[in-house]
Amino acid sequence: MANRTKLRGVAALYALMLAACGGSGGGNGGPGSASAFLHLGSFGPRRLVSTIPSASIAPVQLVDNQETLLAQADLVFVDAIGTGFSQAVAPSANQDFWGVDSDAAAFRDFVQRYIAVNKREASPKFLLGESYGAPRTAVLANLLEIAGVQLAGVVLHSAIMDYNSNCGVLDPGAISCEGYIPTYAATSAYHGRAMPTPTPADFGAFVQQARSFAAGDYRSAIAAYLANKVAPPASVIAQLVNDTGMPTLTWQQNFDMGPGYYQANAVPGQLLGRYDARVSAPAGSALTVDGDPSLTVINAAFTSSIATYLAGELHYSARSGYVSFNDIVNRWNFSHDGRQLPDTLPDLAAAMALNPKLRVMAVNGYHDLATPFHQTELDLARLGANPLIVLKYYASGHMTYLDDTARRLQQSDLINFVNSVTVAQ
Repeated sequence: MANRTKLRGVAALYALMLAACGGSGGGNGGPGSASAFLHLGSFGPRRLVSTIPSASIAPVQLVDNQETLLAQADLVFVDAIGTGFSQAVAPSANQDFWGVDSDAAAFRDFVQRYIAVNKREASPKFLLGESYGAPRTAVLANLLEIAGVQLAGVVLHSAIMDYNSNCGVLDPGAISCEGYIPTYAATSAYHGRAMPTPTPADFGAFVQQARSFAAGDYRSAIAAYLANKVAPPASVIAQLVNDTGMPTLTWQQNFDMGPGYYQANAVPGQLLGRYDARVSAPAGSALTVDGDPSLTVINAAFTSSIATYLAGELHYSARSGYVSFNDIVNRWNFSHDGRQLPDTLPDLAAAMALNPKLRVMAVNGYHDLATPFHQTELDLARLGANPLIVLKYYASGHMTYLDDTARRLQQSDLINFVNSVTVAQ
């Protein structure tokens, strides 16, 4: 794990980022992504200017980051083995670490060694994992607590904690897409498709209504539909039509609607972004060739800039080239704890049992079609009511920090989160 940048501050914030399963063949997609988006998009000392949610490709511009967290924390960006400059050392090979358990164990070993070499045993320690990095962080937190490394906090950024509960991972019709319904509503409202179109002042109430509907009438109807193909009540279809603006027949034929179908059909003639559904482009246009215009408008800038930044500004060199994305999703061993796909809520619960003071913050974008905010709510609800678990929401997508307004709000929330631990000590 050679690619790391350590900058001076008060605590130790380990930003561990890889994206969720799926992706679009490049950039922030699935195990195999390096930490470039977090490194140059979020809270480091420098960041790339983003035009999100505009569907335009901005000139590459690296600027001083006014939202950096360096006044509150040391930042250590860690690339998984086989990404960035991180390479296995013989006799091991990169693929030996391409699995839920082997990957998390390697991160555990890195964190333990980093703490020892840099004499940071007394520092409050935070883990931050984005997308696939969130389930990794849950497994890693438990491994570290077992190893005697006490953590102060965990940040789950755009999390997919239980792959078995996300209908974007499994085929629609196999499990309920309940967790996506509020994201469909929020995104349709953004595009002026919901009826009536909510104003910004009542957006929160609109989203709460969609949550209540998803957990109430929709949940009951989808359970009957999945079990026995019982046609949904007309009132449920009518509510879906009102919340999304999509036709009655569309919902009758696609009642358990998956995110891919919504992405392609929510706005006629347009393809919405998977990572940020506010971004749209005409179907068949150059911005849609990779299946996600919200990734296309930013991906080239991050891919081209990270290696230049590391060599030119940080004066870091390596014998190998920087690997922004390694397409290893289909080679990844997703099995964990006896299941074919990982459910990492038990790992997080175990870490919190070992360390009753461990704080958790889940960060969510309202317009994320990869890891929808309501599914994260449903997953974390399995841990029960706990004042040490907080959820934060932003009018943004999967990489929430790419939106200028959301990044500023998230910086404030992260500062408060870090201070809630460090000030008390």
